[in-house]
Amino acid sequence: MALIKLCHGLTMPELHINFRSAEFLISASRLKQCPDDSLAEIAFAGRSNAGKSSAINALTRNPRLARTSKTPGRTQLLNFFQLNVPGARLVDLPGYGYAKVPLAMQKEWQKHLNEYLEKRQPLCGIVLVMDIRHPMREFDRMIMDWCIASDLALHILLTKADKVKRNAMMNTLRDVRKSLAEHPEGLITMQTFSSSKGDGLPELERQLVTLMKPHLTNDDA
Repeated sequence: MALIKLCHGLTMPELHINFRSAEFLISASRLKQCPDDSLAEIAFAGRSNAGKSSAINALTRNPRLARTSKTPGRTQLLNFFQLNVPGARLVDLPGYGYAKVPLAMQKEWQKHLNEYLEKRQPLCGIVLVMDIRHPMREFDRMIMDWCIASDLALHILLTKADKVKRNAMMNTLRDVRKSLAEHPEGLITMQTFSSSKGDGLPELERQLVTLMKPHLTNDDA
C-alpha cells in the first residue's frame, strides 16, 4: 500500500533506525516525568479502539511491546520506547474515548496529554491512528487542527485496511484527502495500514525516519 503524499517531502539519505530494537523505557503520567535526554520523539495518538497499540507492535515486530488492554489503568500513561539511535523514541499516547472511565478522570488525562503536546520540545511528529472504517471523528479532527496550528508534522495511519475491500479503501482515502484540501502544504502525509498483515510497514518506517532525522545529530545517525 503506497504512501500517499499530501506534501512536498524532503529526500534524505537513509538513517539507520531499527524499529525492531524498540524497548520499553518509562511510563509518565505528566510532563515533568518524561525523559530529559530525548532528541526526536514520534507520538502515536488515536481513539482507544483505533488499533494504535497494534500498529506500534507491528512496526516494532514485537506483539507485546505496547500492551493492548481492556482495563483503563495503562491508558492514562505516556509510554516511551527507546530505539537503537540515542535520543530517538516512540511515544504511545493515552487512548481517547474509553467509555468506562469517569469523566473527571478523562479530563485529568486530557490535561496532561495537552501539556505534553504543547510543551514537549523533542516532539517532531504525530502519527494519528484512525480505523479506516470510522475515520475523521471528533478526536481525530482535534489532533489534526492542533498539529496544523502548531506547525507540527502529522502522518495519518488508516488502520485495519485488511477489513475493507479495495473500492471502500480507495473511497475512504479520497474522502479523507478531500477533507484535508484546505490545510497548508508541508505538514500532512497519509497511508493505509494493516497491523495483522504488515501492509504499509515499509512506508511507515520511511516516514518516521524522515521526520526524525533532522532532529538527530550526525554522530548519532
